[in-house]
This record gives sequence, C-alpha cells and structure tokens, in this order.
Amino acid sequence: MKLLIVEDDEDAAKFLVKAFGEAGHNPIHVGDGESGLHLALTEQFDVFILDRMLPKLDGLSLLKQARAKAVNTPALILSALGAVDDRVEGLRSGGDDYLTKPYAFSELLARVEVLAKRTNNEENEAILTVGSLELNRLSREVVRNGEKILLQPREFRLLAYLMQNAGTVVTRTMLLEKVWDYHFDPQTNVIDVHISRLRGKIDKDFDEPMLMTIRGAGYKLQAPEVR
Repeated sequence: MKLLIVEDDEDAAKFLVKAFGEAGHNPIHVGDGESGLHLALTEQFDVFILDRMLPKLDGLSLLKQARAKAVNTPALILSALGAVDDRVEGLRSGGDDYLTKPYAFSELLARVEVLAKRTNNEENEAILTVGSLELNRLSREVVRNGEKILLQPREFRLLAYLMQNAGTVVTRTMLLEKVWDYHFDPQTNVIDVHISRLRGKIDKDFDEPMLMTIRGAGYKLQAPEVR
C-alpha cells in the first residue's frame, strides 16, 4: 500500500514512516501542503494521511484542490483539532475519515487499511443503475440523464450504498456502519451534511427527486414514478 503522508512535525513524520514501513507499506512523506498537493496530483497513492496545520498550504485546502481536480484517493485527516465542528469541516472538505491526536498507531493503521481495502473492493463490483441514475465503480463515474455528476469519495460510497438498497429505507445506523465504518453514534450531523450535498448533486438540476428523507426512519433512494 502506497501512502502519502503530509506532516510538518518531523518527529511525528519519522514515527509514521517507520511504523507504516514496518507494517509492510510504502509511506512517502513531505512536510508542507504545496509539496503534498503536487504529489497528490502527479502520483498514484492508495491513501492520503494529512495533517491540518501545514506550512504553505493547509491540509484541508490541499484536499479541496485535489478533489476539484477529480483526485478521489481516500483521505484520512490526522489532527489535534478534535472538536465536532473541526471533524465536520474535515469531512466537508473531502475527507473520508478523521482521527484526532494523540492516537494509537494500531487504530490509525486499521483505519488506513480499511480505506484502501474498501476502495479496492468497490472497483471489482458491477455498475449500479436506478432509473436514469448510473454509477460505474470501475471508472468511478456517476451519470444521470446523460449528465456527469462529480462526487467526492465519501459521497460516491454513500450513493453506492443507497443504490444497492434502492426502494428500501436505509437507517442512520446502517449508514454509520456501512459507509463510515462506525459501530457507535459519533453524535455529529455528518450524515445530514453528506445527504444534503449528495441530494444537491443528483436531484437539484433534475425535475424529479430521487433521494427522499423518511422522517423518523432514515433515507430512501428510488427511481421517479413514470407518469
């Protein structure tokens, strides 16, 4: 597994490079956001591990610019900023996971390996279609009525899960477990944020909505009724 580690604390970076190397992975380290963005745009990685507070370009700005260039590599944000608003901001910026410092390396390793494994597994699955909405796991493209829709990695995974369960109600607990790999409620509005962003992309410019909120139950994706 090839990892991009963007961390300006030299001691922390040395520890991560050594630990991931001993775990059998290939960590590449840079110490500032501009260098990290350059590598993110020019090389292939399995996972990004990004500090938030970086010289030249902060971690969230790095991630936003990478996502704007359609770089969908899973990203884990590693930061001392652990308040709810900080975590939500990190996810809104395109992060797939967020781990606060201090942390146990065993947990960081597990989270990174889950992100990489999940992405590899997804690429082996078939095309999903619900009405005029199509999701291609191989090309990682989403199209509705022939119009391409650009999604961030977490939005892509969320939509894929909703499409796999099209026509049925998906609860918040199911989304936390299957999309975020949480087996507890983190007490944040992360699901609401991502559902709102996803709805804005797949429904906003189309006549018939597909993503429904079922009050008190969860969410449901379904094809518009034929009139």
